[in-house]
Amino acid sequence: MEPAIAENPHYKNGNLHPVEKKSGLLDLFYNDIAIDLGTANTLISSKRNGIVLREPSIVAFNTDGMPVSIGQEAWFMHEKTHSKLRTVRPLRDGVIADFEAAEHMIRGMIKNVKKNWYSTTRQIVICVPSGITDVEKRAVRDSAENAGAKEVYLVEEPMAAAIGVGLNVHEPEGHMIVDIGGGTTEIAVIALSGIVHAQSVRLAGDKLNDDIISYFRRTHNLLIGERTAEKIKCEIGSASPLEQELEMDIKGRDLVNGIPKTIHITSADVREAISISVNAIVEAIVKSLEKTPPELSADILDRGIILAGGGALLKNLDKRITEMTDLPVHIAEDPLTAVVRGTGAVLDNLDFYRAVVS
Repeated sequence: MEPAIAENPHYKNGNLHPVEKKSGLLDLFYNDIAIDLGTANTLISSKRNGIVLREPSIVAFNTDGMPVSIGQEAWFMHEKTHSKLRTVRPLRDGVIADFEAAEHMIRGMIKNVKKNWYSTTRQIVICVPSGITDVEKRAVRDSAENAGAKEVYLVEEPMAAAIGVGLNVHEPEGHMIVDIGGGTTEIAVIALSGIVHAQSVRLAGDKLNDDIISYFRRTHNLLIGERTAEKIKCEIGSASPLEQELEMDIKGRDLVNGIPKTIHITSADVREAISISVNAIVEAIVKSLEKTPPELSADILDRGIILAGGGALLKNLDKRITEMTDLPVHIAEDPLTAVVRGTGAVLDNLDFYRAVVS
């Protein structure tokens, strides 16, 4: 064992562990938070309190351009608004598409998790897609700073997911993590506190919803909304045939005569609708494996692929990936919160995870 490693205060029993910091009196006046700013959902974790907010990434505005509701309340309004209200999803493909709406959303969510009226936000750690551009990074930083943050740190989503599922990202061993969110699928091979190879595919949960909407419009002349498509995907969507196919009734508008109607669908219908996008995600994983250095490939063979994010909950997706790669695939415990748990761990131990933030 190298002396430099043996003397490292984070090195215990052959593994690296963050040293817990004691809370000081001044910490009571700060509201430091970690944000998983997702296309579909935003999750916030605070120091000492863990996950304190989990809301859809959406804002409702009135005709004066002022926000009237944020998160879950705005989601209930989505696709049901009148001329005096409009709903906006500020993020698209994992990055900010509407700067003003994103700022209102972040500010409102920070206000909702504020501990006391006198507390201020000193540090914010935000996760971003690995394929984000410098301009897009600047937009994220500016939104957080305008919302009141004094210091803003960015961590790449696959790195945050790896930390969140409990991987030791500092060790000289390879890990492959696949984080399937709402706007992007992040595929990364991680070792030695860095991302050896990363691929960000702007195709994920929202694209699957669009596929479902298009499919039923094309094959059944039925127009359904985004919320209905999300419900269909979550309840009966699958990546490969199920032992017992699932069924449900859905409601929409008949495009022929314009009146509402109900049809009966099965999981086989949904699987056909999303098959092209699912194939694209699996092919991206295979291509990433092809670009992985051989020594790290050997580690992945032993450890398998870890799935995180809401897309990991798509039925039989792990089985489909295993069929294509002959590798074991593990779904993270509570994959929906893996990224925010990792981002929160970075916030709690910024010195320990200094190498993974920018």
